[in-house]
Amino acid sequence: MKSILNERNLSDKKILLRLDLNVPIKNGEISDTTRIDKILPTLRFLIQQKTKIIILSHVGRPKGKVVKELSLKPICEDLKKKLNVSAKLITKNIYEIKNKDFFEKFDEEILILENIRFYIEEEKNDYKFAKHLASLGDIYVNDAFSCSHRAHASIYQISQYLPSYSGLQLDLELAALNKITAGITRPITCIIGGSKISSKIDIIKNLIPKFDNIIIVGGMANNFIEYFGNNIGKSIKERNCHEIVNEIVSLSEKNECKITYPDDVLVSKNLNGSPVNKELNQILPDDMILDIGSKTINKIINIIDNSKTILWNGPAGYFENPNFANGSIKIAKKIVENNKSSKIFSVVGGGDTVSLLNRLKIVNNFNFVSTAGGAFLEYLEGKELPGITALN
Repeated sequence: MKSILNERNLSDKKILLRLDLNVPIKNGEISDTTRIDKILPTLRFLIQQKTKIIILSHVGRPKGKVVKELSLKPICEDLKKKLNVSAKLITKNIYEIKNKDFFEKFDEEILILENIRFYIEEEKNDYKFAKHLASLGDIYVNDAFSCSHRAHASIYQISQYLPSYSGLQLDLELAALNKITAGITRPITCIIGGSKISSKIDIIKNLIPKFDNIIIVGGMANNFIEYFGNNIGKSIKERNCHEIVNEIVSLSEKNECKITYPDDVLVSKNLNGSPVNKELNQILPDDMILDIGSKTINKIINIIDNSKTILWNGPAGYFENPNFANGSIKIAKKIVENNKSSKIFSVVGGGDTVSLLNRLKIVNNFNFVSTAGGAFLEYLEGKELPGITALN
């Protein structure tokens, strides 16, 4: 895979740049610009190289129809301000743009084609659509790792028709993930949460042979608590997961990877109630487990202190209520503390976890924070990602 960073003959080249600018927009206002901010280095590099930039991206799921609320117009305005360059949103039908000389009609440094998912051909990975897109540029750059698990026209098929490169953000993402799955500095620990253990089973199975510790928190920990003979009251759990937990436990024993689940928990009678710290044998039928307890926090902190590499995906509890955010906050602050003293290399992924770090204003205190979601998880499962395969 070739990085655009290493390509020096770029001056005056027309760059088709695939980005993931799928940010939350309401009433024309962007509420979280994290994904935009992460790709600014790639854009600045291409501007410095005096290239002509044509951005391909999407917002939401319009399913091949033009949806006014899902226009890239607010993103275009945001990029203009942040880069201090001229940029124009091209709303003209892509099929009516016949050749790559359309830059001559505009003075702007950046052209942004309207939401690529307004075209049904995009998600169908249509080769004619991809070929037409390719005809608009000289070079294709994929800097949308978070979309690279999709075999879509502007991610996969387009690379058949142009010299294709990875962008700076995609390079960073792959380097960070490679460091925790291949170039490992041990001991290595994974803290994994979420409500559904079945959605993470392949990740856990793929990581067990490579990791020293897997710490199970969040809703999926309830399945482990119950598996080991404890009552979980009316807590969230995934049904019919006894065999999955058994498989994880057996595999971890075989590979000498220690599985850690909560020793004590914070419970309440409902999501808005007051927290009570309880041992596992004290949980009542009407209790809800909503966070990890103080003993478990100390145990996890001790494991972090004895780790060189950390992967964190999924908060420890129902952090939306501050009463049950303590476990997640203590984990986050401990990783940050060890990061600052260069004791660990830390990678964080998952929407809820990133949201927590943004709320705490510590998102920049980790070695790498991924906004990739599905692509991040599929990479950890060991799957080949179509967008990466195309670049190779």
